[in-house]
Amino acid sequence: MQDHMQDATWRQALAGSQMLFVAFGALVLMPLITGMDPNVALFTAGIGTLIFHLVTKNQVPVFLASSFAFIAPIMAAKADFGLPATLGGLVAAGFAYMLLAGAVKLKGTGFIDRLLPPVVIGPVIMAIGLGLAPVAANMAMGKAGDASVQLVPGDVALMISLPALITTLIVAVIGRGIFRLVPILCGIAVGYGLAIFFGVVDFSAVSAAPWLAVPNFVAPELHWGAILFILPVAIAPAIEHIGDVLAIGTVTGKNYLKQPGLHRTLLGDGLATSAAGLLGGPPNTTYSEVTGAVMLTKNFNPKVMLWAALIAIVLAFIGKFGAILQSIPVPVMGGILCLLFGSIAVVGLNTLIRHQVDLSEARNLVIVAVTLVFGIGGMVIGAGDVSLKGISLCGIVAILLNLLLPGGKGWSNRNLDTEQG
Repeated sequence: MQDHMQDATWRQALAGSQMLFVAFGALVLMPLITGMDPNVALFTAGIGTLIFHLVTKNQVPVFLASSFAFIAPIMAAKADFGLPATLGGLVAAGFAYMLLAGAVKLKGTGFIDRLLPPVVIGPVIMAIGLGLAPVAANMAMGKAGDASVQLVPGDVALMISLPALITTLIVAVIGRGIFRLVPILCGIAVGYGLAIFFGVVDFSAVSAAPWLAVPNFVAPELHWGAILFILPVAIAPAIEHIGDVLAIGTVTGKNYLKQPGLHRTLLGDGLATSAAGLLGGPPNTTYSEVTGAVMLTKNFNPKVMLWAALIAIVLAFIGKFGAILQSIPVPVMGGILCLLFGSIAVVGLNTLIRHQVDLSEARNLVIVAVTLVFGIGGMVIGAGDVSLKGISLCGIVAILLNLLLPGGKGWSNRNLDTEQG
């Protein structure tokens, strides 16, 4: 009996390490782009996942890790306010999830239908992806994300970034089994190998790093400008969260909106994001790649995700591991981001298509058009610390236009209330 239990534990641990492997590429890519510590990101992904499972009573097989929706706001807020103030904004974004969870508990999901219909969410997600397009292109050409400095010669950079991109594309499209779930990791492996071949990897930090080290935690600070800037960005990941919970429910054949309830999953996500902000990590979100892995392996046991979380926490304390991650040159990431950021924009476009948003209607056309231009074009409203721009601005503008313009239909062909009941 004991041997059987030990065997089951080993199987769960192995399955957990596989889930972490699937999530790993995206998990560490986000902090590397935004200049955060990948070891802290590993730690906060692990802690966030454990918090989520505690809140949802270990019923939903999901893994939480770095959210790509926050990349542009984090980069902009870091430049304007510094990292501690930015982290304060991320803690506030987690509180926004918690408030949304409370509202869902009290009112049901009908108000989400009215406040955030597809015509609002679609263009906001598109703006997140398209707004990041220059960052991907600059990095692929060997420049810093803002094109301020050339880090790797342009011709060498393209000989690294394009094969990394092509590898990612090929694995994503024709990969089979577990390979199909790790296109980012495959792209990083090929790009990193080429970067070593061309001599653009600096290993001095790796040899200097200790084997065991406490992650470089950073404490947040309260800054209203940073909070106002980051808070509206939480809209898109909150809706993405609902989609992911529906998706994992479809895979496992269970209605998680009912049991443990959308209010619990949102609360778990919010607490995980605030905890990450308190420690200096990127905000968390449920990972679609892991949902794909659950579907492929038919491993529906939520305990597997606890193992993935524990392994992530252990890896966070290996100093050399973090140093190797930070040695990945800019073109390697740039190549892969050309696909990833474009994919975010396509998710937004798909939201409009799937819900049959009629863009020949003047109301819908106006909301989508203004949201996209405000989100991508660099519009700024306000001055100094208290100003809105980018994703924050376009999110608020989209919500206001939807509320003020007559004739909204909401999620008419996919009402969340019916899905919850």
